[in-house]
Amino acid sequence: MPERAAPLVLYVEDDRIHLILMEEVFRTLPGWELRCAETGAEALAVLAECRPDLLLIDMNLPDMTGLALRERVAADVGLSAALADARWVALSADNPGEVVRAARAAGFADYWLKPIDLPLLQASLRTLLT
Repeated sequence: MPERAAPLVLYVEDDRIHLILMEEVFRTLPGWELRCAETGAEALAVLAECRPDLLLIDMNLPDMTGLALRERVAADVGLSAALADARWVALSADNPGEVVRAARAAGFADYWLKPIDLPLLQASLRTLLT
């Protein structure tokens, strides 16, 4: 796959307000591309078309958990290989320790709590992809 000049991020989130907020955050990051999906199935469809550098995954989607989405990608050898260098970040309003541990064990680089602290989000995005 040819290297992109600008990072591509996939945000998988079923809460419309959070989607709008993230779109606004990315308007402040010139050159970055944001793709959105509202379900795990939509995310898999997007991943069939493109290979993001970063995946921001809500842990409680209407059709599957964020962990289940990560497992589906891992089970697809071709997709898993294509995303081998991608960073995964879990997002949730829930913070039970076992879920955080499970997310990290599944390959998520980080676990961000909602509501998202916007300055921290922008700094974290830059750190993950630069």
